Amino acid sequence: MPLPSHIVGHRLVLEELSTDLETGNVVHAYLFTGPRHLGKFTVVKWFAKELLRSSARDAEDDRRICDQADRLLHPDLFVLDQLWIEGICEDFEVISRSSNVPQQHRKEAKAKTDEISIEDIRVLHERLYEVGTGQYRCCLIHRAERMTEAAANALLKMLEEPPAGMVFLLTSESPSVLLPTVVSRARVLRLSRVGRQELLPLLEGVLEDDAHFILRLAQGAPGIVCTLRDDPEALRVQRLTYAKALSFWESNSLMERLQLLTPLHARTQEAQEFLLHLALALRERKPENFQLPATALLSLTSGLRTNAQRRLLTQQFALAVSDSHP
Repeated sequence: MPLPSHIVGHRLVLEELSTDLETGNVVHAYLFTGPRHLGKFTVVKWFAKELLRSSARDAEDDRRICDQADRLLHPDLFVLDQLWIEGICEDFEVISRSSNVPQQHRKEAKAKTDEISIEDIRVLHERLYEVGTGQYRCCLIHRAERMTEAAANALLKMLEEPPAGMVFLLTSESPSVLLPTVVSRARVLRLSRVGRQELLPLLEGVLEDDAHFILRLAQGAPGIVCTLRDDPEALRVQRLTYAKALSFWESNSLMERLQLLTPLHARTQEAQEFLLHLALALRERKPENFQLPATALLSLTSGLRTNAQRRLLTQQFALAVSDSHP
């Protein structure tokens, strides 16, 4: 079975999945793990489509299955990805592009979080026990760590006694927070960061300086490469953030450093991105006393993962860097 050309990297995982399908050794549950933007869900959707295609009677039937799977209209495909969230994502037309499991109950309950609740799993449960049309039926859950404990326990019951032909395909950036019993009932496949040479073809036609910056920032994640390649505004924002991080290391003013660290005061995606840029900028500068600021940054990063006072942590960090500054 030929490997998909649209998926960058992950050859060993793709080969293992292809072998499972060719030998009939498909298990009832797979868990794909790894950092964000590696393409875990892209791999999952490809594998689900291949499972559904295995029941095609002829070329015309195969084309029909592919079309239905791509549009999330196949009766044996159940996808739980984007969720209805009050005030954030309330457009069912947008949600339907990534999820086809009914979510009207979330609107009625005025759901306000990205958590997968037990009600979401119950609605999914009702659909999974419908009569299938082919050999396999596929249930895809994106970022399974979003499940509440009650939801995870409800899913566990289905994993313990899965419907005939059902294949659960889960992804997770943080498998350690999943119920160990859920993890133990799935074949775990870890996706690794993709090498620079495999990513370069994605940047054909991109200015060399932009390409170099994108590759450095992406840290082996194809999703980030594609986003920054296709979105000039996102690239501009990232370059601006990097410039601020570089200014932090180059500044001789404690006051200026403290001001530049302001984004870290809140637990946001912006804060996470600024931490990454601080690390990249430090590595780019390569100061003679690299170890001292690197240790201070590592301590800051560890502290920000706790419930410690974030403003105090940034002050301590700025002071430590100032003390080590030549």
